[in-house]
Amino acid sequence: MKRIGIIGVGEIGRAIVTGLCDGGGTSREVFLSPRGARTAGELSALYEGVHVCADNQEVVDRSEVVIIAVRRQDHHEALAGLKVGHDKIVVNVMAGVATDELRRTLATDAPLIRAIPLPSIRERRSVTVTYPAHPVVDPLFESLGGVLPVADEAAFNVFSALTGTLTTHYSYLATLTSWAAGQGIASGDADRYVRGLFQAVGRALSDESRSLHQLAADHETPNGNNERIRTTWFGPANSEALHKALDGLLADLR
Repeated sequence: MKRIGIIGVGEIGRAIVTGLCDGGGTSREVFLSPRGARTAGELSALYEGVHVCADNQEVVDRSEVVIIAVRRQDHHEALAGLKVGHDKIVVNVMAGVATDELRRTLATDAPLIRAIPLPSIRERRSVTVTYPAHPVVDPLFESLGGVLPVADEAAFNVFSALTGTLTTHYSYLATLTSWAAGQGIASGDADRYVRGLFQAVGRALSDESRSLHQLAADHETPNGNNERIRTTWFGPANSEALHKALDGLLADLR
């Protein structure tokens, strides 16, 4: 597979191109839609083999694999009238747009594969969930950090819901820095410390020999500071509220 097209060049589109090109994928040609023209132009200027097309149809016509990365609410307008031959492979990275819905929109018999690439794909560190497994698409994402094919679209939607917690994590860290600043700590110092603290925790996640529950236990001492915050703030009520929020998101994704 040498020719990849991307319709919708936002954050994920940029990350995919960066991961492909910085990862030694210069033998591939990448064709970008004019949606997100500024980003597409920057990527074309930065990487040899990356081209901005006149419209979405040109992206499809020049590509073997077409990645659709427009916003969910924009996909009907963006894909209206697009002709996709059965010889193309379409990768849908739009959250909440099911395979049947996209097939009706495109009116094509081409293979449709759903995927959940994350922004860290630019550094080839994102494990990308796919459905269904595909002999071309899965190796593409494996080269960008790893791939996790799942058995059905119901399981895919669960993983999609999990990605909805990403910015909550960042906001949690921002709340910690704000609290420290309120206690008289310089905001820059608080920011630096919190980043370093959780970067170290993140590295511990690479140890897959320990479960997440075990990692939590290994960072606690009985009656210590970590146990106190976990049991007084992230107690059963807080945990249940998170479960309900995820249940609601999953219902919408279905």
